[in-house]
Amino acid sequence: MMSAPDFWNDPENVHRFPKEKSTIEEQLDWLSSRENDLEELAILTDMYRDGESAAADEIRQKLSDLEAAFSVMETKRMLSDKDDALSAIVLINSGAGGTEAQDWAEMLFRMYNRWSETKGYRIDVVNLLPGDEAGIKNVTFLVEGKFAYGLMKAESGVHRLIRISPFDTGKRRHTSFASVSVSPDIDENFEIEINENDLRIDTFRASGAGGQHVNKTDSAVRITHLPTNIVVTCSNEKSQHRNKATAMKILKSRLYEKKLDEERAKHDRLHQQKKEIAWGSQIRTYTMQPYRLVKDHRTGMEVGNVDAVLDGQIDRFIETYLLASGPAQVSSDQSD
Repeated sequence: MMSAPDFWNDPENVHRFPKEKSTIEEQLDWLSSRENDLEELAILTDMYRDGESAAADEIRQKLSDLEAAFSVMETKRMLSDKDDALSAIVLINSGAGGTEAQDWAEMLFRMYNRWSETKGYRIDVVNLLPGDEAGIKNVTFLVEGKFAYGLMKAESGVHRLIRISPFDTGKRRHTSFASVSVSPDIDENFEIEINENDLRIDTFRASGAGGQHVNKTDSAVRITHLPTNIVVTCSNEKSQHRNKATAMKILKSRLYEKKLDEERAKHDRLHQQKKEIAWGSQIRTYTMQPYRLVKDHRTGMEVGNVDAVLDGQIDRFIETYLLASGPAQVSSDQSD
């Protein structure tokens, strides 16, 4: 189809088919590699049966590699929604807990930065509002990379931290909350209708040091979508025009995610629930005192190494969530 003379004249073709072709090629390459692995395993097995005991270690290693490869593919199989391969737009908001919650929001931001590094993803901060004393009140950032949205959507919800407060001179135990919202980084080809009359656009001076332009011009842009009360702020660019364009892009993505949520709810799928950032609404609890444990309340997954999780090792939680939610999605599709 792509070799047809008039193929590149259709913008929809240009947008859709190269990505689809790349995905198919990637799957075929994976299958070809596994066929080679199985052929090598068969040869090693024959060698072992012929008395070459040294082949046993190679067989064990090959089986371990195959198990890891199939585990990765099993997770990718859950990333079959049309938006899963996109980059992700992530918003972290501190919740109940004041300075504690703001510090917790910054800890989560660091966790996702570390996780992104291990995946080869790039983080681009769109807007960051520092806390009054420590941490951050909220941050919006882009996670750029293939399947970033498909993986990061497992993190949507309220995250709870229990620890001895470093800000409490009495060394009492505190509970803090922060919410994580994830939407796909859709491009200009996605048709999301926005009525200009539904928007309130405010400009203001971007905070932060370093840069005469930032300090002297109203370059930062805040857009409020009045019907949904969704607020998007962008202040990372020196140009007000570029900040507005980025803010509009994020607004479209969040409206698109809202539409997806409504569709998931309509079809009774496992979907993100928007709840108050406080008691009883968390998807995951990170306990540092009196014991050390991270527990995902949706899947029951528990990890005792809290430091490793906060250092970005969250793949087990993501993979378990995706595998657990997969059957529910298949069931809904079949019922349709």
